[in-house]
Amino acid sequence: MTDLSNLKLFATQPHPCSYLEGEEATTLFIDPNAPVDQDLYSQLSQIGFRRSGAHLYRPHCAQCSACVSCRIPVEHFRPNRKQRRCWRRNEDLSLAMVEQIDADEHYALYAHYINTRHRDGDMYPPSRAQYEAFLSRAWGVTQYLEVRDGEGRLLAVAVCDRLDDGLSAVYTFFDSREDRRSLGVFGILAQVEQAKALGLRYVYLGYWIKQCRKMDYKTQYRSLEMLVNRRWVRVN
Repeated sequence: MTDLSNLKLFATQPHPCSYLEGEEATTLFIDPNAPVDQDLYSQLSQIGFRRSGAHLYRPHCAQCSACVSCRIPVEHFRPNRKQRRCWRRNEDLSLAMVEQIDADEHYALYAHYINTRHRDGDMYPPSRAQYEAFLSRAWGVTQYLEVRDGEGRLLAVAVCDRLDDGLSAVYTFFDSREDRRSLGVFGILAQVEQAKALGLRYVYLGYWIKQCRKMDYKTQYRSLEMLVNRRWVRVN
């Protein structure tokens, strides 16, 4: 186990918050030169850090604590009616773990997703360099879950990192023309099933912000655990 007290941390200058209008954010980063492995990454995830590209970060805002880390304890997860319908609706799809997502079809799906769903976000406009930097394999722990239809057409990709105790759901992108399939929901359900198959305890969902409607979907997965005052608390 790595001694976290020896890690160097760097904080950004306050900048406009991406989620709450009128708020300023400060982000804490692990030293980018620090040697990261699965053990260290797992320990940091347990105390609220997330990965973006090759960087591990955590909100560190002076006047705000709205960002709350959350994770699904897969043994206690019980899908609600909407989630059960979603799973049944997509029984015709195939799932496969792959080592790379560097083919043209993968990037084309990502660019389509950003252009149709996130034109107001930090990742617009998409570029191949940004895609590779954001979703590249990090520290040998990254896995890619492909979702294809019966004709072999790529519909979604869930990028997840394998930790000591769970999967960290890094990012999911999908064909927005398949609205009836609810592929975002399906991607999380598939990662829960994958965690169970691997004997892992959690699926880490990143941060939830009560005042941000875009993050409401995370509380639909119950049971859910949230990191409050440095302790994981169960929300039934």
